Amino acid sequence: MSEFVKLLFHPLSNAIMTVLSGITALYWIFTFIAGDFFGGDTDVDVDLHGADIDTDVDGDADLNDSVGDKPFFQKALEYVNIGKVPFMIVFSTFKFIAWIVTLTSSVALGLASWGWKSVFILIPVFFVAFIITRYATKPLVKVYHAMGYNGEEGHDLMGRIAKMRSTISGNIIGAAELVIGSDVIRVNVQSKTGEVLEYGADVMIADESADRKYYMVVKEVNLNNLKFDI
Repeated sequence: MSEFVKLLFHPLSNAIMTVLSGITALYWIFTFIAGDFFGGDTDVDVDLHGADIDTDVDGDADLNDSVGDKPFFQKALEYVNIGKVPFMIVFSTFKFIAWIVTLTSSVALGLASWGWKSVFILIPVFFVAFIITRYATKPLVKVYHAMGYNGEEGHDLMGRIAKMRSTISGNIIGAAELVIGSDVIRVNVQSKTGEVLEYGADVMIADESADRKYYMVVKEVNLNNLKFDI
């Protein structure tokens, strides 16, 4: 037993992952007591699927591929199924896998002799855990889809002002970002009139596509960009 406890906290890489996993375990214990175990924590500043967050499990590929300028962070979140599975479920799975891989590698590679330098093993460990998390959470995608999980809590976005995070025109679908309270929400958008809407431009969400996959936006009219013909 003493050898197992020693393994949990030695070397330093093991101690870090053990503490992080312990914190996660406490979180889920309190969440279970509070009666919100299956809901997870969906308060995450990311909107992965435009207008309708509740998309088909296998039906988004064409739309998502058409949005060429998604930031790397958003693509990474999609890769591990965040949006289809609650964030804290995915995050907890990632930490648990990383913890197991760290403990295994410390024994296999004899990291005890590395001292504090053992923390560097966490870099490849996190990469491996990230890849495994994608496949470990895949079965949960169908489970949460069957439960009617709709991603993060919805907001009424009609008439709100957003800032373009890509340049669009015609039928091109891009991304826009808006802030509601403390939530930063990114949505897929298309120019309603087909005019060019440049990166950084302020736009108003005017409509929603028929398939509820993205929003239609128009350039915001204000005193700064209003032009008068004299």
